[in-house]
Amino acid sequence: MKILASRFLLLFLTIVSFSCGKSTLGMAGTQPPSHQIWNELLQSHVKPDGMVDYKGFIREKAKLEKYLAMISSQAPDRKTWSKNEQMAYWINAYNAFTVKLIVDNYPVESIRDLGPKLKIPLIKDVWHYKFFKIGGVESSLDEIEHSILRKEFEEPRIHFAINCASISCPPLLNEAFVADKLESQLQKVAVAFVNDPTRNKISTNQAEVSSIFSWFSGDFTKNGSLIDFLNKYSKVKLNSKAKISYMDYNWNLNE
Repeated sequence: MKILASRFLLLFLTIVSFSCGKSTLGMAGTQPPSHQIWNELLQSHVKPDGMVDYKGFIREKAKLEKYLAMISSQAPDRKTWSKNEQMAYWINAYNAFTVKLIVDNYPVESIRDLGPKLKIPLIKDVWHYKFFKIGGVESSLDEIEHSILRKEFEEPRIHFAINCASISCPPLLNEAFVADKLESQLQKVAVAFVNDPTRNKISTNQAEVSSIFSWFSGDFTKNGSLIDFLNKYSKVKLNSKAKISYMDYNWNLNE
């Protein structure tokens, strides 16, 4: 009985050890990857206004896949990477995998059409589709946005940095996000988005703003009202009692 018990204990410890190792696969001991390849692709195939040349990305699909394979194998080590290194990684990962999703299924009129097109059962929408791995673990765009970027960093400006391949989304920045420039880049995209008259129409006493400010209102109002948040970036300052309404969202592809 003692021998049997010992063998059972050894088997149990082996299983536990394997399971723990699997759950942390790729999440420790890695170094922040270079985002140079992604930066080159963005510079070549994204216009200053954020419109995307997906056919150009298709021509350089091998280069895109090389970048995605690299970041997939170098998931952030939360113990050693800085906050900015982690945030830049996840923003770039979200944007690059979104481009891959369009490239793999091009042509398409809207990213929202891909759910039915892919015929993936038991998913709410295309953002829940697990089509890539991070550190060996299957993941989705929804997990990057909501479980990591929004939950772990509580930085509302990430909404202006990630791009959902649609006209009304904040424009895709034509440069990679990097740790040492992250603050200035987040500031840049926030100012650009809030003051873009095609996405937000702001005057002193009223504003018709992007539906993003409605969908994620809690992210923008943790330290004041939505008007307080908008006034941090808007060139036209809103009165505290200004009327706020929300624009319809254009989900057509951003090309």
